[in-house]
Amino acid sequence: MGKDATVRFLHHSTGGVIWNGGVEAWMSSYNSTHATNYEISEIAYPDDPYPWQNYPYDYWHLWTDGKASEEGVPTLESMAAAYDVIVFKHCFPVSAIEADTGSPDITSDTKSIENYKLQYDALKATLHGFPNNRFIVWTGAALREADSTPEQGQRARQFFTWVKTTWDEPGDNIFVWDFFELETEGGNFLTPANASDDSHPNDAFAQAVAPLFAQRVVDVIEGRGDTGTLTGE
Repeated sequence: MGKDATVRFLHHSTGGVIWNGGVEAWMSSYNSTHATNYEISEIAYPDDPYPWQNYPYDYWHLWTDGKASEEGVPTLESMAAAYDVIVFKHCFPVSAIEADTGSPDITSDTKSIENYKLQYDALKATLHGFPNNRFIVWTGAALREADSTPEQGQRARQFFTWVKTTWDEPGDNIFVWDFFELETEGGNFLTPANASDDSHPNDAFAQAVAPLFAQRVVDVIEGRGDTGTLTGE
């Protein structure tokens, strides 16, 4: 992308914790030492008047089903025209995954692997329609064990492993940052050491991984999206 690139980070509260861990400062330092001009900014998305929901269904509904304008939030088209790289994520309720029923429905907001896969596959096709942009999706934020069940934890790992190993394709314009792996340290739940008093990550964790997130963004900008580590480590 050259020495100049604009990045828009779409998030809710978990993403805000990581952003406040020092993403902007890291990028500024990187620009100073590498003579680059990478501008990263953030926004709560989707936000009022849309419900505070940023799960696979919601991105499918707003972007693939094309309802963003109708719902009163910025469209994918408008953001793609303004920014080179768009980063999006899901907050920790995404990991409260119910058992599949055997009747997947792309139009359903029920949190199940079968529905998530349909929505992600449709989103991928939509994002491929913007070849001049690059997209980074976080693997989903994890739940604490106290806020989940063993079955939900297993389903969360199963889905985000699918995102990394099957859904993500080398050579396209979509990349993954493996936030779930960083939060869980290889398990199925947000570890106590990384958690606050709920399923949000704590400030110490945010300060540790904010540079990894920023490094992953830089890797994608500079053409190492398929060769750099998914965690930014």
